[in-house]
Amino acid sequence: MVLGTILGIIAIIAAIWVIYDVLVNNKGLSDGMKVLWIVCAVLFSIITAIIYYLFGRNQKNDLFKKGRK
Repeated sequence: MVLGTILGIIAIIAAIWVIYDVLVNNKGLSDGMKVLWIVCAVLFSIITAIIYYLFGRNQKNDLFKKGRK
């Protein structure tokens, strides 16, 4: 029970961090990519936070950027 509570708190903090970083600090992302990160953060918070930390803050990985080859 305590482990579940701790994981729940970590999941909420991870989701809030991803949403905050996407909206405030990562202004270069397209709107579509921001929506995708936010939806993923709500659904898969801890996993999304790890993936976002490793790959998401790089604007080269923007799937919705115009002019992408």
